[in-house]
Amino acid sequence: MSYQPPVREHLFLLRDVLQIEKYTNLPGFADAPLDVVEQILTEAAKFSAEVLAPLNSVGDKIGCKWNADGSVTTAPGFKEAYKQFVEGGWPALGSDPEYGGQGLPAVIAMASSEMSSSANMAFSMYPGLTHGAYTAIHNGGSDEQKRLYLPKLASGQWGGTMNLTEPQCGTDLGLIRTKATPLGDGTYRISGQKIWISSGEHDLTENIIHLVLARIEGAPGGTRGISLFIVPKFLPDAEGNPGERNSVHCLGLEEKMGIHGSATCVMSHEEATGWLIGEENRGLALMFVMMNEERLGVGMQGLAQGEAAYQAAAQFAKERLQGRALTGPKNATGPADPILVHPDVRRMLMDSKAVLEAGRAFLFWTALHGDLALSDPDDAVRQKGDDYMALLTPVLKAFFTERGFLIASDAMQVHGGSGFTEHFPVSQYLRDSRITMIYEGTNGIQALDLVGRKLAANGGRATMAFLAELDAFVAENGEDETLKPFAEGLAGAKAQLQEATMWMMQNGLGNPNAAIAGSMDYLRLFGLTGLAYMWALMAKAANARIAVGDADPFYANKLIVGRYFLQRVLPDAGAALAKLKAGADAVMALPDDAF
Repeated sequence: MSYQPPVREHLFLLRDVLQIEKYTNLPGFADAPLDVVEQILTEAAKFSAEVLAPLNSVGDKIGCKWNADGSVTTAPGFKEAYKQFVEGGWPALGSDPEYGGQGLPAVIAMASSEMSSSANMAFSMYPGLTHGAYTAIHNGGSDEQKRLYLPKLASGQWGGTMNLTEPQCGTDLGLIRTKATPLGDGTYRISGQKIWISSGEHDLTENIIHLVLARIEGAPGGTRGISLFIVPKFLPDAEGNPGERNSVHCLGLEEKMGIHGSATCVMSHEEATGWLIGEENRGLALMFVMMNEERLGVGMQGLAQGEAAYQAAAQFAKERLQGRALTGPKNATGPADPILVHPDVRRMLMDSKAVLEAGRAFLFWTALHGDLALSDPDDAVRQKGDDYMALLTPVLKAFFTERGFLIASDAMQVHGGSGFTEHFPVSQYLRDSRITMIYEGTNGIQALDLVGRKLAANGGRATMAFLAELDAFVAENGEDETLKPFAEGLAGAKAQLQEATMWMMQNGLGNPNAAIAGSMDYLRLFGLTGLAYMWALMAKAANARIAVGDADPFYANKLIVGRYFLQRVLPDAGAALAKLKAGADAVMALPDDAF
């Protein structure tokens, strides 16, 4: 079975749960009534299923080719698919209309991106990196830089990258050695080597715009002295078209366990011409605008790969005949029953379904708050949106990449021996999804960011607002008999998250190791609490449909999956709290030389 985009799930979230039609007074939303949104998502689904999905295994098996002249050839079919992608206007979906974008809300763009990422994660990385470069220039570029670069990045005519990591440094960007020498005419000479650069070189676009972190001569050491530069592959001429070739080259491709269709490059900047973007020594702050968008996108990638793997496993479980149900044959005329009848197979599929459906809601809900942060006329709503985006970005990135990989692993288990072969798709989903837990900041770094920076930011304002929102939902809906299990589950998870937050605040300052040792447990507890809230919101929306006589089994099934989450997934929150409160003693006790 090929991947089937979950448009029905998207529309349920946008219409019934998030109720985006309430925001038609805001920019972007005014151009996105539900009938238009449905048309957009239907076409996105068609393109993802019919064009991108068939190329997924092609990209995996053939991959990219580095040529002797430093060019890179993408997998067969990618170039033609990208041309269709651009002609369809998909790269411009969420971009600023001033620069040729369609200006649709980010929550709509995320729904479209989820489908393309499930269908072909490697392909979707090319426009994903481009939009990240677009965002950085949109936020920090000069008017001239915006005029020159944004229309072509928004349309997908030009590609984009971010060049951060170097051979001697990974997350610690204060160690970068790439140098920038000012020439006195507004340009700089950029020299240094960058590694693991996604989309660093390819044949999909006529130009590639690299955003490069470098240190200007004489700048302070560490992260305080890093600046950000625009370094095009081809220098734009007077008309803004690709002109002279810049001195930036791909030295080779990384050999990877997955995402073979994505060109992951070693890049050499050899006195390349670059232009400063933003202020000197403030490059890292501007790059983080791009990185935070990418981190949300990577969280979505984790969920998207989980969705594709789950679909493959569910179909396999319906078709694979093996053994008999313990309660008696279910396929009496056949030689055996489908493995879907076996409780342990159903457990794995239900675990996956319960996390995927609420995870999608959590990502969309957060993206909506990002939209409100940009356009709502109410200062308090904008501040809350900004706070939630900052607080939840590390949670969404780490939690859903970890869970997406586990879902892909369970999907392989459902396939049994078949899953361990390349005749079935789950091996690729497992391999592709594993990178999501590492790039754009490893999941451990996300947990460190959460407990080390985000919890205490602005006096803990974002965390307190989130907890207060959960309390308000329980207070408003706790007496509704149809919602009582969901309200009680949410109240319990919220109490555990609040206890964990207080423990972190009380113990983290006196013993930083204690906070960091439990940081991943805290992040998982936060993620599970967010899922509990999403299930409560979805249950409320499904019950409202049922109450007005809608007999579609979609809504009754939604409640069944939600109750499974409460009984079989949410209890993991208690384990996370217990491990967190154990502190760091056991973690740090073993002498270094005993490892």
